[in-house]
Amino acid sequence: MDIKKHVYRQVFKRKLKEGITDEGRPDLKYYAFDWDDNVCFMPTKIILLNDKDDEVGMSTEDFAEHRHQIGVEPFNYKGTRIVDFAKNPFRNFNVEGDKKFIIDSMVASPGPSWNDFVECINGGSIFAIITARGHNPEALKEAVLNFILSNHNGINSKLVVENLKKYRELESEELSENVKDLKFNDKEIIDEYLSLCKFHPVSFGSGSATNPEQGKIDAMRKFIAYCQVMAEEVSRLTGTSQKAVFKNDVLDNESFMEAMSTSWKEKDDVTIKGRKVRPKIGFSDDDPRNVEKMKEFLSQEYPEENPVNVYLTKGGEKIRYNR
Repeated sequence: MDIKKHVYRQVFKRKLKEGITDEGRPDLKYYAFDWDDNVCFMPTKIILLNDKDDEVGMSTEDFAEHRHQIGVEPFNYKGTRIVDFAKNPFRNFNVEGDKKFIIDSMVASPGPSWNDFVECINGGSIFAIITARGHNPEALKEAVLNFILSNHNGINSKLVVENLKKYRELESEELSENVKDLKFNDKEIIDEYLSLCKFHPVSFGSGSATNPEQGKIDAMRKFIAYCQVMAEEVSRLTGTSQKAVFKNDVLDNESFMEAMSTSWKEKDDVTIKGRKVRPKIGFSDDDPRNVEKMKEFLSQEYPEENPVNVYLTKGGEKIRYNR
């Protein structure tokens, strides 16, 4: 192991990454994506029971439509009568299905937010995956890593690395001389980038895949706080602010992050190279119930200035959600 590189990662692994504008400014634009039927149309199935006690697979898109009927009232589905969930119905959506998730991701069709996902990654922007799935977060990260390394469907690993290298210029003045000239290969640079992004499979552990709305709200609350902290850090790195560095352990302190999220509306605009910018997050989800609950949460906690633009992608079409 290269000791210098190890030290660099430990000290700077939380360094900010931002999208870069054509003028060379960080754009303070962040992304949050639901996965299924939004980033990708996955082939993975939820397993249900019909009235003959046979197992029946249901797509995630259809599940979003029928999930409140399952186990409550029988209904017809593709020529059979669904009566309940099968035993362990989400076996393909939790840690048991981690390997299948990684494989399915590579053969999945692009979803309605795929182009935004490509723009985000190619630009080196910070993003969160906020999904009802219950995989280990590392499985989600590995799937995205595979996308980048294989130049999957519009993702350009060369462009990703080029943009990520621009951020090192912002950090260079803070690096000690013995690590300034370290040479990282492309894979190491991409790994470092993904370590800064957030992967929230909200039914991982104790969460619920049948009712993921609250889990997604909790994940968004944390991500809003994370983006605010990092927006302030990029302001400091560009030399326009003298605010203190946020230590690595602060970004993992949930009580601090929750306080940061609820005080978003009290924050001043961030100044980047003489231009005031308000950090903004875009969130897309194909499930109207998730989108409705997210909008309710945002309007209640951020009544004056909402930090998140919410988009509904049901049916494959991306629409700004203003209800």
